[in-house]
Amino acid sequence: MPLEALNDFVVKFANVNGSGSASANSMFAKAILRMGVPVAARNIFPSNIQGLPTWFEVRVTEAGHLGRRGGVDLMVAMNPQTWDRDVAEIEPGGYLFYDSTKPLPPSKFRDDVTVVGVPLTAMCNAAYQIPRERQLFKNIIYVGALAALLDIEMGVIEQLLGEQFAGKDRLIAANVAALHMGRD
Repeated sequence: MPLEALNDFVVKFANVNGSGSASANSMFAKAILRMGVPVAARNIFPSNIQGLPTWFEVRVTEAGHLGRRGGVDLMVAMNPQTWDRDVAEIEPGGYLFYDSTKPLPPSKFRDDVTVVGVPLTAMCNAAYQIPRERQLFKNIIYVGALAALLDIEMGVIEQLLGEQFAGKDRLIAANVAALHMGRD
């Protein structure tokens, strides 16, 4: 049975260091905070070396807890090298969000979690020509998809993008477009 929680859950992002994910993951946490729900966000990276694993954990907690809770309700699995360990951390009844561009064998999934696959790489390859843009916008696209899944207000995220890229209208417009692509 899928977990149901309102303002009390843990989202963990499994990424690759240097992929630009930290900014998108922080934006996700800030959006929830700006909607009035306390969050405790932690960037967990065993190394600062580009290409190695990094995790970003967001505890959404109406009670305002600052510490980690343990367990993960929603895993955003974006690093194939840590997939098995990341999937194992999901609480029974939890959710797995991943890039479904390449099919994975059934053995890579668990029967007791709800799987949400979005073809992020395919979407980026169709929309962007420059490899670095594909990587950076993939992060914003998954934030848009998560906003739709978790009922996060798009206007709040758009405002955060405006603040992050103040004075760079082209970057604001491109990021807002990527955000909406993910939501849609």
